[in-house]
Amino acid sequence: MATAYGPYGPGAAPHGSLGAALRAPFQGRVWRELLYLLISLPMAIVSFVYTVTMISLGVGLLITFLGIPVLGVALAGCRALGYVERARARGLLGLVVADPGPPRPRNGKDGRRGTGPLAWVGAVLKSGTSWRHALYAVLHLPWAVFAFVVGTVLFSYGWGFVTYPLWRWVFPAFTDQPGLQLWGDHDGNAFYLDTPLEIAATCVVGAVVLLLTPPTVHGLTSVDRLMVAGLLGPSRLASRVWELEEDRGTVVDTAAADLRRIERDLHDGAQARLVSLAMDLGLAKEKLEEDPEAAARMVDEAHGEVKLALQELRDLARGIHPAILTDRGLGPALSALAARCTVPVTVTVDLPHRPAPAIEGIAYFTVSELLQNISKHSAARTAEVDVWRAADRVMLQVTDDGRGGAHTSADSGLAGLAERLDAVDGILVVHSPAGGPTAVTAELPWR
Repeated sequence: MATAYGPYGPGAAPHGSLGAALRAPFQGRVWRELLYLLISLPMAIVSFVYTVTMISLGVGLLITFLGIPVLGVALAGCRALGYVERARARGLLGLVVADPGPPRPRNGKDGRRGTGPLAWVGAVLKSGTSWRHALYAVLHLPWAVFAFVVGTVLFSYGWGFVTYPLWRWVFPAFTDQPGLQLWGDHDGNAFYLDTPLEIAATCVVGAVVLLLTPPTVHGLTSVDRLMVAGLLGPSRLASRVWELEEDRGTVVDTAAADLRRIERDLHDGAQARLVSLAMDLGLAKEKLEEDPEAAARMVDEAHGEVKLALQELRDLARGIHPAILTDRGLGPALSALAARCTVPVTVTVDLPHRPAPAIEGIAYFTVSELLQNISKHSAARTAEVDVWRAADRVMLQVTDDGRGGAHTSADSGLAGLAERLDAVDGILVVHSPAGGPTAVTAELPWR
C-alpha cells in the first residue's frame, strides 16, 4: 500500500488549463526568463572573447615559463565568470547550483598540502571544474545568439501584432503607406495591413505568437539550465564526496547520541538499581546473625530488585539491537514491536528474503520511532505497517487514522529520522494533512 507522490506534490495537479496559458505571457516568470535570454548574449560575448583570448595567449606562451601562469589566470577568470552565471541563473531562473569550491593543491610526498602561487596554479590547471568553465564559455556563445534571436523575434512580433491597432496610425501620419507593408515590388504592387479584417487577423496572429512565446522561452532557458548545472556546478564525484562527508557526520553524531542515551539509561536505571541492591545485600549480611527474619525479608526484596534490573537490561539490549530481529528477521521483529504499541497495529511484511543486516536494523528502528510518534502524538485508533521490496529497494510505510499534522521541519523528530535515512541513501516522505490520515513512507537500499 504505497502513497503516490506526483511531481507537483500530494494532491496537486499540473497547471495545463487554457486560463493558465492565457495568463502565461503576463507572468513574472516568463519576463524573467526572457530577460535572462537578453542578458545572455552580451555575457556570452564577454566570456567567449576573454576565454579564447587568454587561453590562446597562454598556449602560445607555453614555449616559455609565462604560459603556465597565464593559463592559470585564464582559468581562474573563467571560474569567476562562472560565479556570475550561477548568480544570474539563480536570480532569474530560480536555478540553484552549488559552487564547485576553490581548487585545492594536492598533497606532496611529505603529506603536506602545497602552498604558494605555483601550487595554486597547478591546482587550477589540474581541476576539471576549471576546464568545464572554459568549455561553457565557448559553447554558450552560439546558443546564446540563437536563443536571443528566437526570444526577441517571438516577443517583438507577438506584442507588436497584438497592439497593431494602437500604433497603425504611425504609417499614414508619417509615411505615404496606409499600414504595415507585408510585401512589395518595383512595379509599385504592394500589400498593406489596413482593412479592419486584416487588422483583426494581425491581432489574432500576434495573440497566437504571444501564446507560443512562454513555452518557447521556457524551452530555451531549459537548455541554459542544463548547461549551467552540468558545466558550472560541482562534478558528480565531488558532489558525492561532499554528500558522503555530510552523511559521515550524521552517522557519527547519531552514534554519539546513541552512546550517550545508553550511558544515561545504564546510569539512571540498571546501575542505580544495582547499587541499591548491593547496599541492601550488605545490610542483610549484617543482620543475618542478629535478626535472621529481617535479613530474609531484605534478601527477598533484593531478589525483586534483581528481577527489575534484569528487565531493564533486557529492554536496553532490545533498544540496542533486538535478538528477535537477528534470529527471526524483520517480520516477527515488527510484529513484536507492534504488540507493545498502545494503538492496534496491523503488520504486513512481503519480502522474498532478508536484506542486509544493517538495513534490517535501520528499518526496524524507523518503524519503532514512527510507532512511538503514533502512540504519543497522533490520537489514532488504528495503524498499519507495510514492508515490501521494489527492485533493489526496501519500502516501508506506516499509516494511521490520527489527527495528522506531522512534518519534517527542523524542530521535529521526523527531521532527525530523515537525516539518518539519508545517511544510507534512504528517503523519507511524509503526507500528513491536518485532520489526517498520516502516511509516512521510507525507502532504503536493499544492500
